[in-house]
Amino acid sequence: MGFVRTPDEVARIQAVLRQPRFVGSEMLMVEYLTRPQAIAAVLPPGFEPVSEPIVTAMVGRWRSNCVGDYCGGAIYVPARYKGIEAPYVLAMYMDSDPAIMFGRDVFGEPKKRASSNLYHQGNAMHGFVERSGVRLIDIRAVLEKDLGPGKASGANFNIKATPAADGASCEDDAVVTLAEFDNVLSVRREGTATLTLGSSDHDPVSDLEIVSVRGASYLEGDLIARAKAIGRIPKNAFFPYLLGRMDDWSRLDTEHSVRAN
Repeated sequence: MGFVRTPDEVARIQAVLRQPRFVGSEMLMVEYLTRPQAIAAVLPPGFEPVSEPIVTAMVGRWRSNCVGDYCGGAIYVPARYKGIEAPYVLAMYMDSDPAIMFGRDVFGEPKKRASSNLYHQGNAMHGFVERSGVRLIDIRAVLEKDLGPGKASGANFNIKATPAADGASCEDDAVVTLAEFDNVLSVRREGTATLTLGSSDHDPVSDLEIVSVRGASYLEGDLIARAKAIGRIPKNAFFPYLLGRMDDWSRLDTEHSVRAN
């Protein structure tokens, strides 16, 4: 192993990149209704809202063939792009560097570092995501309906983009990706939940107002993933959305705060 991979190493890594596996997964999800204008405000150019403004908040943990074990959570909003309807990953948080780098660099997921955990007590569950002392997602659920094992497929939209070296815009046009999942589920449960969202200067999660909570679901199983590029967004049009996926660098100024003191 070195700074330049050998042909054998390249082939081994390519095999994982083509078919990452996230196994032994545990995912607690809550769907809630928000305001239609809240969805419209966060969708990038080329994306359209769907009929119902239903947001999904998720907390989970996984094992994998590519990034080790990790915990995290996400916020998904419904969208349509080029006739495809799927959740758009608005915000995503993970507790390990490999999980952040793989998802961000390969799929284009808007991942940030945060602490997260998921707790069981009988039919009750509690999951949270916390970053810089702010509880961004907090789910408390009671899951009494057992649906048994099953199979399901799913997909979500992500966007790959990087800032230009001079900070003026994106380095190039943003790439829209579609991540698709084949899920073999050993546990499926449904129930009720309470959901609390928080915000900071860097993570305005609670801007997606909770109008009413629809319900909770919990899944255990294996997720086999693949992703592909399906479109592009002009770099200047996407730049405000790219900055919104990152921390607000202008609010992390310690140079002037030191001088002021």
